[in-house]
Amino acid sequence: MKPTPLRSVAALGIAVLGLMFLSLRAWGQSCQTSSDMDAAVRTAITNAGQRYFDMASKGDVASLKQNSIPSLASDFGGIETLVKDRQPDLTGAQATLKNAFLLDNEQGAPNARAEFYCGVFGKNGQTANSSAFYLDNLPPAKYAVVLIDGNSAKGRTMFSAVLQQMGTDWKLGGLYIKPGQIAGHDSDWFLAQARQYKTQGKLHDAWFYYLEARNLISPLPFMSTLATDKLYDESQSLQPADLPGGGKTADLPAGNTTYKLTAVFPEVVGTDLDLIVRYQSADVSNTNQAYQDNVAVMKAMVTKYPEVRDAFAAVVARAVDASGRDYGTLLAMKDIK
Repeated sequence: MKPTPLRSVAALGIAVLGLMFLSLRAWGQSCQTSSDMDAAVRTAITNAGQRYFDMASKGDVASLKQNSIPSLASDFGGIETLVKDRQPDLTGAQATLKNAFLLDNEQGAPNARAEFYCGVFGKNGQTANSSAFYLDNLPPAKYAVVLIDGNSAKGRTMFSAVLQQMGTDWKLGGLYIKPGQIAGHDSDWFLAQARQYKTQGKLHDAWFYYLEARNLISPLPFMSTLATDKLYDESQSLQPADLPGGGKTADLPAGNTTYKLTAVFPEVVGTDLDLIVRYQSADVSNTNQAYQDNVAVMKAMVTKYPEVRDAFAAVVARAVDASGRDYGTLLAMKDIK
């Protein structure tokens, strides 16, 4: 399920570490880890995170909305869907606080890139005790990130609440809930599979599995750690030139039509790992035509990259028009012929 971001937050970035501490002072941004915080502030933040975890585990979306910042409360559909989808994973789960961070952007300029470096960095960048957050268009305010693991018989679920201070309260500004495992497989398993695919010359499968390995150890898409940076460095040489990336589309011929792919990536759908393929469409209002295009795209993908048959349970094609409307179709691998 697609996570719902803090309003005006961008996706994951990669740290540029040179002169970062000087830059932090110039930008007016600072970060405190849990151990750096004043005890009263830490308690207020972690209690709020635990309270929102309890609400989500009970499916109490009304209380979550009531305790959200206005911009999030006014567009709460994504959060509501996320909580409903993940409630079975959280019900009865034992909450374990993993970490908390205080991000001070009170002096930062709005509509600018905010980069927060937390903990101790070494001469080569991240250490085992550091984290970094990359946020775009972040209004001046104090924010907090609370990371909680929900552990149950179904496995580990990563619950991440992004909070914003409003008066004396810490309101919900964003919520991410995702599994720490897929069908019992964790990040280490996907990393091992990625390396095996690389050895076998299945470089597209290797790339996708590196992405999933990073996803399973990173609770937030705009957070990086030493572990995620290492996986990034190890995988970058494998990034396929024939797939979309960096704002560039990629052509996918299918019969007499060439589709413009905008994104191809792995994603958990239910309990399966599926391959998501997004492409440009002139109009998705004609759902019969959009369905036919989706099937054509899926067949063309599997024909061009037959190795993905062994790596994914299904393919999801999503036609996206210029207005952002989309139409999606899922087919199991066995049904793509």
